[in-house]
Amino acid sequence: MKLHREGTPTLLLVAAVVCFGSFALLKWPVLHPILSILIGGALVVVLGIVVWFFRVPTRIWENDDTAIVSPCDGKVVVIEEVQEPEYFNDKRRQISIFMSPVNVHINYYPISGTDTYTKYHPGKYLVAWHPKSSTENERSTVVTKHPRYGEVLFRQIAGALARRICTYAQVGKPAQQGSEFGFIKFGSRVDLLLPLDAKVEVIIGQKVVGAQTIIARFKP
Repeated sequence: MKLHREGTPTLLLVAAVVCFGSFALLKWPVLHPILSILIGGALVVVLGIVVWFFRVPTRIWENDDTAIVSPCDGKVVVIEEVQEPEYFNDKRRQISIFMSPVNVHINYYPISGTDTYTKYHPGKYLVAWHPKSSTENERSTVVTKHPRYGEVLFRQIAGALARRICTYAQVGKPAQQGSEFGFIKFGSRVDLLLPLDAKVEVIIGQKVVGAQTIIARFKP
């Protein structure tokens, strides 16, 4: 199984703690043997969870010009019309996807085109499904311009557990639908801000897969 490069420091730290803890349990057997076994097992489970969190699945996507694909794994928690204040300053269709700690946390380009805007915002760490998390939490905004259908904004939002947002998008850089543009460590969410005339293909509560599920389609 391939692991994401963003996980290297965390994996090394956790592996070191597990190794030291296991060594200590064997070297200094001051606890009851059964308790030592349980603690050792728990350490191994923690390492397994961290390894699973940073997994990189193999996903193949053929470019679909009219499609807006999911930027992440997770569950659709918001579909509504909103006033977008950061970039468009007009009404947009917002679709928000909540990512739990067990989801793949790679973020994928929903469309192909060129990156026209990126901005990081420091902020709070409200739970990711909180309505104000889109505007008050730590977040990173990216806008990609499709050569035919115009611009789509997508925003990585930190949650209560997330403490690092990684964004690889750069203004002027080509974007390929389904390719990686970022990563968020631990529970979080991603917002999509789409044109009002885009045809939404998902419903509230639906589970989606990054670079696989079609979220909406541009109006022809």
